[in-house]
Amino acid sequence: MTVNIQYVGVDVSDTLSAFTKEKLEKLFNRYEFLINASVHFKQDEKDHNDGKICNIELSLPGPRIFATANERNFEVSVRETISDLDRQLKKRKQVYKTH
Repeated sequence: MTVNIQYVGVDVSDTLSAFTKEKLEKLFNRYEFLINASVHFKQDEKDHNDGKICNIELSLPGPRIFATANERNFEVSVRETISDLDRQLKKRKQVYKTH
């Protein structure tokens, strides 16, 4: 499993990186066909209530899967994004089983 984490306009956080890797590890264990993940953390200066954006792109056979979330803090944003990815991966796994 390879996880690339980039912070765009945000200070680098080791605890956030560890939290994200821990959550992604569960996905990689559940779906063996995953190759790697690219994670981008950004902050939207215009949105004062939310504005903590997490983008995750997963590489796997076939088209890549992408999800994003805009929440009040990065931990919630990571959880929401991974939840969306899990939903997409369940659908993809059904396609793999039928072929």
